Amino acid sequence: MTTKTLDTPSAKPLLEWYDRHHRDLPWRISPGMATRGVKADPYHVWLSEVMLQQTTVQAVKPYFARFLQRWPTVIGLAEAENDEVMAAWAGLGYYARARNLKKCAEAVARQHGGVFPDTEEGLKSLPGIGDYTAAAVAAIAFNRQAAVMDGNVERVISRLYAITTALPAAKPLMKEKVAMMTPADRPGDFAQAMMDLGATICTPKRPACSLCPFRGSCEALRLSDPEFFPVKAAKKEKPVRNGAAFIAVTDEGEILLRRRGESGLLGGMTEVPTTAWTARIDGETSASAAPFDAAWQACGTVIHVFTHFELRLSIYRTAVVARVGTNDGWWEPVTNLEAQALPTVMKKAIAAAIPLAFKTSKG
Repeated sequence: MTTKTLDTPSAKPLLEWYDRHHRDLPWRISPGMATRGVKADPYHVWLSEVMLQQTTVQAVKPYFARFLQRWPTVIGLAEAENDEVMAAWAGLGYYARARNLKKCAEAVARQHGGVFPDTEEGLKSLPGIGDYTAAAVAAIAFNRQAAVMDGNVERVISRLYAITTALPAAKPLMKEKVAMMTPADRPGDFAQAMMDLGATICTPKRPACSLCPFRGSCEALRLSDPEFFPVKAAKKEKPVRNGAAFIAVTDEGEILLRRRGESGLLGGMTEVPTTAWTARIDGETSASAAPFDAAWQACGTVIHVFTHFELRLSIYRTAVVARVGTNDGWWEPVTNLEAQALPTVMKKAIAAAIPLAFKTSKG
């Protein structure tokens, strides 16, 4: 157990605040229940934590509900077809998470009899589970005294201690502070309380400091500059890549689709035929790169921002009388596109050529 120093704020006011103001989320149990022997479902906690990475709570809620309805247990998810899982994930982004989700479910089912390991080290031995997810599941599902640190917690800790070292270099110090604060009796509630505090009170802009349970201990508030923290290293400008996407539609309303390779960006997802995405100014983005000869018509450009680069796709459409032979794809009814594992960038490309293809899509 980590020895607490005198400058470590007590977790008590935060937990009292959490008892009164916690967010009701479908993967949580009520505050204090863990100390009474009631445990959160590890499958629910793990699934929600994987989904919440780089995504908002509001975006995750419907996906979480659909996954549980379709695969109520980790064994059910392990037995699902890869294509079904990728299709159910489509729209959440960061698709390597979906591939790792499936691999992890298979490992839990095959190697652990459908029971998640209850320690950080045991959890980290599973595919796709890193330090953060292991700590979160250990604390929230198994009440282990693990230091959980996501973006919200980083912000709270950086302000509480007025940490001037820029991220990401400050992460080890921040985690050390979180470990010092995490109580032995309610570590899961503490982790979720810190997340809730960052999401609702200690927000990036205009934090509600007067409502904060740490207002008497916060160094950033004492310095009258909470929004200065956390300090972040200067962002590098994202490079731009160019490419072309080709939407071919038959008279019967079928669209040509294909599946991307399992590895790499958007691995295993469904797409329309595209060129390579290149940073070269003279990269091929014209109709001459189409999968077959036809009267291709330009439909504008779609811009999609990934984590490490910005993609600009030139969109082309053609109408064909009948299916054209293709070795690496298939023809899918446009009316069935919502059921396909199409990432957002592909939905944007299709919508640029077929505006009503996704009636409920938010692109």
